[in-house]
Formats: sequence, C-alpha cells, structure tokens
Amino acid sequence: MHFPFQNSYSALPDSFFARVAPTPVAAPRLIKLNRPLAVQLGLDPDLLETPEGAAILAGKTVPAGADPIAMAYAGHQFGQFVPQLGDGRAILLGEVIDSDGIRRDIQLKGSGPTPFSRRGDGRAALGPVLREYIVSEAMHALGIPTTRSLAAVVTGEHVIRETALPGAVLTRVASSHIRVGTFQFFAVRRDTEAIRRLADHVIARHYPELVGAERPYHALLAGVVARQADLVARWLLVGFIHGVMNTDNSSISGETIDYGPCAFMDAYNPSQVFSSIDEMGRYAYANQPRIALWNLTRLAECLLPLFSDEQEKAVAEAQDILGAFSDQFSAAYQAGLRRKVGLFTERDGDDALIQDLLDAMAKNQADFTLTFRKLGDAAVDDSADARAQFMEPATFDEWAGRWRARIALEPQGATERQVAMHAVNPMFIPRNHRVEAVIQAAVNDDNYAPFEELVKVLAEPFEDQPHYAAYADPPLPDQRVLRTFCGT
Repeated sequence: MHFPFQNSYSALPDSFFARVAPTPVAAPRLIKLNRPLAVQLGLDPDLLETPEGAAILAGKTVPAGADPIAMAYAGHQFGQFVPQLGDGRAILLGEVIDSDGIRRDIQLKGSGPTPFSRRGDGRAALGPVLREYIVSEAMHALGIPTTRSLAAVVTGEHVIRETALPGAVLTRVASSHIRVGTFQFFAVRRDTEAIRRLADHVIARHYPELVGAERPYHALLAGVVARQADLVARWLLVGFIHGVMNTDNSSISGETIDYGPCAFMDAYNPSQVFSSIDEMGRYAYANQPRIALWNLTRLAECLLPLFSDEQEKAVAEAQDILGAFSDQFSAAYQAGLRRKVGLFTERDGDDALIQDLLDAMAKNQADFTLTFRKLGDAAVDDSADARAQFMEPATFDEWAGRWRARIALEPQGATERQVAMHAVNPMFIPRNHRVEAVIQAAVNDDNYAPFEELVKVLAEPFEDQPHYAAYADPPLPDQRVLRTFCGT
C-alpha cells in the first residue's frame, strides 16, 4: 500500500522529536474511512478499507516511507507552564502533498506510548475518537479551518479510564501539528538556534509569502496573530467552545486542533463552559478571544530573541504586532454578525442592534443556532417562528421591528437576504446530546449506524434536509449535556 510520504519535520534536528513506532494492537477493525479525504491525500480508499489498510490505520503496520515520530512541545495548561509535554499518545507517520499542493501531516492518535507519555498508556478510548471525528469534520463542513479525520479504527483491546472502554485509533490530518507550545519547548531551554530553525520551517511551510521578507520573524508573528483572530471569530459565530485552549493546543497554522472537551452551545450564554476541568471558566465561550491573545503573547515571548538583541526594542516591536489582534478579531467578528442578521452594508448603530439581539437571546435562553437560522426565514415571512426561541416572544418582536426597519434601508430583496443568511447560519451542528447518543450506541452496543447518520447530516450543515429535521432540535431538559471530558 503506497503512501506518497515527503517528510520534512523529521529532517529537523533530533531535539524536535523522538523516533518511536506505533504499538501494535490485537484486532484492528475499520469503523469509518473518510473516502473523499483519502482521495485528496493521494491515497487509495479501496485499499484502506481492506484488513491491511485497517492494520496501517491502527498502527499495527507501518507503511513504507513513513518516518514515525512523536513531536516535542511544552505548554501552558490552564495558565500553568509545563516545560515538557509532547505527543504522549500520538505518532506522526509522515507528510504527504495533497491534490491542492498542500503538505499534510498524517498522524495516529491513540497509537501507544511514547517518550512523552508521562506514565500514560498512550491509548485512546472509542468515545473521544468518535467525538473528534464528528466535530472536526463538522467544523470543516462549516468552513472553519480545522484538522481533519481520515479514519477511525477499533483496536480489539480495552483501555482503562474510570472503567474498561473499547480502544480506538483516530487518523488525524493537519497542515501541521506545530503549536505555540512547540516554540515554548525551545524557549524555556534558551535554545535560540532551535527557535530560529523552527520559525524558518514554519515560514516555509505555512507562510511562504514571507520567505525573503525584510523582517521575517516579525511578519511570522503578525501572520499567526491574523489567523488566530479570524479563527476565534469563526468559532464564536457558530457557538463553538474549544474547551481547553492551552498553548499546546494552539496551532501555528491557524487550524482548530485537539478536540477534547469541546462543545457547541445550545442556549446562548456568553459564560458557557462545558469542560469538566475548567472549574474557573478560563476557556468559557466569551473568553476565547482574550485567551487567544494570551497564547499569542506567549508565542511572542519565544520569538523575542529573533527580533532584536535589545530586549526593550524586541518587546516594543512584539507589543505593536500583538496590538493588532483586537481590531482584527473585532472586524472579523462584527462582519460575521452582520452577515448572520442579513446586513449587506455597514451603518452606524448596527453593532448596537446586533448586541441587543444577543442580550435578548441570553436573557431568554434562546437557542443560538436556531435563532439565527429562523431569522433568515423571518426575512421573507413575518410569521416565521424565530420568536418561538424566546421565553418572552415580545422581546423578539420589539427587536425585530427595529431590524426590519434597518434591512428596509438596503436594496436587496427578501429572498436574496434569506439565501445569504442561510449560507452562514447552519441548520445543523454537532449538538452535544446527539454526539453523546452516538458514542453510547457505539460503546455499549457496537452500533455505528447512528454515528454514520450523524456524520452524513453534519456534512451539509446549511441545507434544510427535511428528512433529518430532528437533528436540528435542541435537547429536551433531560437530554442536556452539561459536562464534557478530556480523552485522557
């Protein structure tokens, strides 16, 4: 079986990683292959669906041309710095160039212990593997930069968490797995040459337009700041909560990475937290922009030696670059909100109008996704049930009167507005209760039909899909999922 590997990260110095092979498993069985993604990667999906393919995707067999490594990195975890983390349960098989000419990592997650496992077993349970497959592919369908899921395999073995659970391996695809924490790993060791080598690698791989720039490392920080500002704005616009925005989970490429205790909001609540370990709300929904800037500041600290030999000068230059984050995030977020409420132009008072809607949604526990989706219907039909999302419908009626007066100032017709709004306001998201139901069916009954159906629905989040309309419904009170958990 041919994987067209062209490995660049494993050509870096040995201090960047540990060479380690996946640990073979007892009885790998493929439960899901992302066939379109396989084709995009230049792989043969028919071969991957054979027992030999399942053995590769489970780490039982290492394909020719692979150079398996576990990447080294450090990180701030809930604000506390850990000088050595690294891939404790993931092994990078290698890199391929996809059909768009983009270099992609192919990584096995849950493939056994590595030198960075810190007494962990290096394995993954089936539930977190299915959650990451579902949510990462849903994020891709929503148009949000993200790692992808190529395959999920059960291992035929159990892993021990609070109980014995079926083991599984996720094959994850990313434009790279380089994190803020990767830079921190070398910064804490005062290895400036390694930081320079890593920065040059990142520029060549992710920011090739900066090669030859007069101040490439300043430009690199500015590029990462811009991508993170846009990424977090996109998260907020669909109600996504990452759940564990540690610096080791902050990708230099600008992709969403590491779907642990992540979740999508049902009722709009800016303070919403789902992660069972985020007891102080550090990574709450509305805190995510602030935390992104905090993480970027840690990256800037790592790059200071590349800016200038004069500490004060380097700090001032970094602060100037970081200062752009707020405006970049606000511009992306506010433009996205205008699109969500169907505004084609920008006028004074628009931001306040939209904020009034969000405030009313929070007060009335209105469903975030359905309120905006139904608002698109209200653009063409006064009787559309957007108001039904509010405990006090009169609150919506008052706001809607001002909204209708505002959209009347624009030349676009009602149907054009509805089409534009439906293109940015999804009907379907990975609602927590649906994801949990899928996981329970798989773990308890070895039944993957619900998983397959949910993945199918989420692949077209902006389509009405009447046959699957129930997937758009928010949870009933007894279906609410209030806590999500890290896969470890």
